[in-house]
Amino acid sequence: MTIVYVIVAAVIGAALGALLGKSGKRAGAATATDETVAKLRTAAEAEAAEIKKAAELAGQELAAKRKSELDDELRARKAEVAKREEALGSRERDLDRQKKEAERRAAELDKRERSADGKTKQVDVALEKAEAAQAAAKARLEEVAGLSAEAARARLEDSVRAQAQAAAAAEIKRITDEAERESQAKAKTIIATAIQRYASEFVHERTVAVVPLPSDDMKGRLIGREGRNIRALEAATGIDVIIDDTTEAITISCFNPVRREIARLAIGALVADGRIHPTRIEEVVKKAEKDVDKVCREAGEQAVFDLGLHRVHPELVRLLGQLKMRSSHAQNLLAHSVEVGYLAGIMAAELGLNVKMARRAGLLHDIGKGVDHEQEGDHADLGAQLARKHGESPRVCQAIAAHHGTVAATSILDHVVAAANQLSAARPGARRETLATYIKRLDDVEAICRRFDGVGKAFALMAGREVRVMVESDKIDDAQAIVLSRDLARAIESESAYPGQVRVVVVRETRASDYAR
Repeated sequence: MTIVYVIVAAVIGAALGALLGKSGKRAGAATATDETVAKLRTAAEAEAAEIKKAAELAGQELAAKRKSELDDELRARKAEVAKREEALGSRERDLDRQKKEAERRAAELDKRERSADGKTKQVDVALEKAEAAQAAAKARLEEVAGLSAEAARARLEDSVRAQAQAAAAAEIKRITDEAERESQAKAKTIIATAIQRYASEFVHERTVAVVPLPSDDMKGRLIGREGRNIRALEAATGIDVIIDDTTEAITISCFNPVRREIARLAIGALVADGRIHPTRIEEVVKKAEKDVDKVCREAGEQAVFDLGLHRVHPELVRLLGQLKMRSSHAQNLLAHSVEVGYLAGIMAAELGLNVKMARRAGLLHDIGKGVDHEQEGDHADLGAQLARKHGESPRVCQAIAAHHGTVAATSILDHVVAAANQLSAARPGARRETLATYIKRLDDVEAICRRFDGVGKAFALMAGREVRVMVESDKIDDAQAIVLSRDLARAIESESAYPGQVRVVVVRETRASDYAR
């Protein structure tokens, strides 16, 4: 209210000052009569009264508005305080309840601890009695048998160990013979049928390609001024161009066969066109990329068509086509994938499984190798992820992931695809390896076998697919020979790399000779 009164007084003072100023000017300008002065004073007083009234009304309105705002703020604060008090009350009740629950649990724990202490004492007493009885019985047995406890234990362990080894060897032989009788004939029939019903070629791929040139002058044009053309070509294709003394030819090198093929086509087009400069090189490389992509798609579509499949995602078809330009141990990966698809379908038909699904899983089992140059990870896992991403069924994805044994097999289809993959890789003529690698692999297998006690000689036969182990008959008996063959097989599995499988044959021979005189 004080603020309102100050405002009103200021307004009245300003009005009076203005009126008096006007009156003074008029008095200075001319002589006014008393009547005129009285009228002016009356008018000034009336105007001041009106201004004062208006100021009072404005002050009252402002005071009422401020009072309303203060009342609203007070109510809001009271409501907030009430809400906080209610929350605090609820929290206090929860804390009280939790405190009571904790006290109850503490009482129960104390009770259980007292009970456990009593039982522990009873057990300790019983244990002391048992130990005393055991010591007495042990002393009595030593007295009767005439042997110490250590000597008796050692004799018993030797006897039990010998009996366990003999029993284990006999059980292993029984299980092995039974499994062979039931599965060998069926397995041979299925594999032989699959091999007889399919035959294919293999393609030898290399990491370099030779591009013929019409003349040696073209080498200089490919290099360009200060090497700008060859640098532009290598940057656009990601390959290395090797220009040496070879007459009318250059060599391109790249671990990625797709980029190598793009570079080969681009160089051929540039040589035929004759216009060689960085801008033209980029244009030709883009065209070569489109041509190679078209070839890959056509190859993938042909593979899908040959196996009679449908609704394969276009991206998977493209990646399949890229496998045409890749190889493993000189075996073309696309041909290998098609072959695995055929073999898996044949095996599935023999076992009464879904032939189409088996062919699909076999064809796509190595699809991860189409991207393993670009992504980190095992090609089986990458292939399963790609297949899952592009809508393949969970069973097909599982078979792709499990075809190398890194993921546990969960169905017969997983075993069928893995067997077809090994059969395609291990068949004669499918893969090639260098002579040094071949000899080293055979030496490693023989060395693993000679490392075991009782082994006299070891010979790798049939291109490393069989190892024949000659054992010393006075150290290894018939039962131990069976166990030794399994141990050798497990050691070769864990320490050596080889395609297909290796058969381990342990030979124990006893010779007796005499002379007739």
